Amino acid sequence: MAASREEIIDMLKVAYSMELETVMNYIANSVNLDGVRAEEIKKSLSADVTEELTHAQQLGQRIKQIGGVVPGSAEVNIGGQQQPPKDTTDVTAVIRAVIAAEEAACAQYNKIIRACDGEDYVTQDLCIRLLGSEEEHLVLFQGFLKEYTKS
Repeated sequence: MAASREEIIDMLKVAYSMELETVMNYIANSVNLDGVRAEEIKKSLSADVTEELTHAQQLGQRIKQIGGVVPGSAEVNIGGQQQPPKDTTDVTAVIRAVIAAEEAACAQYNKIIRACDGEDYVTQDLCIRLLGSEEEHLVLFQGFLKEYTKS
């Protein structure tokens, strides 16, 4: 059975919060990482910040369109993602954290897609597009992890 409008709004707010947390962690990691091996990861994270922020904006717009109110900073629920490592040369920890965040985003978008089926095609379409983008990031960082963990 499809979710109610309120349930869909709540799920969108979770995704919105996740995207904002990702932006913060990507900025931190793109600035904090040190070392020659970190350069490609820093560039990739820095480039992804704009895309992840755009995702949050799109989610916020959809929340508003279907009758919700976009959460402000006091209502955004963050802290569920792996935090940037204290060791600024631990590139593999950053890559693993990105993979975990992207997997969580994919799971949330899949949840929303299923909840909207037959009920809210516009939200479903938005989340399908966002899922595709997150899957692209996931595959990229899984590839980075393969390279960085070679013996």
